[in-house]
Amino acid sequence: MSISRFPSVVDDVTVRLIAAVVLVVGIVALATQQWWLYAVLAVDFSLRAAIGPSASPVARLVQRWIRPAVSAPKRPTAGPPKRFAAAIGAVMTVAATVLWVVSLVTGSSAALTAVVAIGVVMVLFPALESLFGVCVGCLLFGLLMRVGLVPEEVCVECADITKRRARLLAERAGKAA
Repeated sequence: MSISRFPSVVDDVTVRLIAAVVLVVGIVALATQQWWLYAVLAVDFSLRAAIGPSASPVARLVQRWIRPAVSAPKRPTAGPPKRFAAAIGAVMTVAATVLWVVSLVTGSSAALTAVVAIGVVMVLFPALESLFGVCVGCLLFGLLMRVGLVPEEVCVECADITKRRARLLAERAGKAA
């Protein structure tokens, strides 16, 4: 297996389906107090953020089995904000995993309370993405670009919406020909 890079353009429908899977796992973790599920999500988010969706078991599951069953046409969207969102998911789930282990070792109720708080966020964020198409990580990425903390070169398409419009028009013209 070759190490791939995170794609510059991803299918928004697939991303929302991946978020739906994360949402289900997050709900199960909270409802059943199976905190080890955050470790599973931490590995998946970390692989997705570091290498790309081809390394993510959840993304591969969605791409192979779930996305083909959804008839919605592909909706291209910029990849770098989605990678940033996956990195946020990685940080959150790694933190939840570490805090869960701390609570097991020390019996700390504060650590367990923090795990639950992170768990709520790990339900809220993927719910917003999967149900409403609102990517909190992407919004933060855009804000960081506007204030200059993320350079425009990281995502030229994100910095200049006209580039996305031009690409979409060119794709449509190519399909019509």
